Amino acid sequence: MAKAIWNNVVLAESTQTVVVEGNHYFPPESVNWQYFQHSQERTVCPWKGIASYYDIVINGQVNKGGAWYYPEPKPSAANVKGRIAFWRGVRVES
Repeated sequence: MAKAIWNNVVLAESTQTVVVEGNHYFPPESVNWQYFQHSQERTVCPWKGIASYYDIVINGQVNKGGAWYYPEPKPSAANVKGRIAFWRGVRVES
């Protein structure tokens, strides 16, 4: 089971992650959405497409862009569509 943890709070937990380039992509139903706020941040991956981000907010602390997802990935990355991955201090245990 993979868990994403930041500030001692479990953000997501699943046995159904997809691992791409060393990152666990969690299914949306495994995410504790109360800690997430949409961000305006976007980046482009040449083979996955345009990534959108979430800020993570816990007890007044903000991890800007600490989670990302591909709402409409390129066909080569269809397996991560809508799934959430983490970085910027979020620990993922598997």
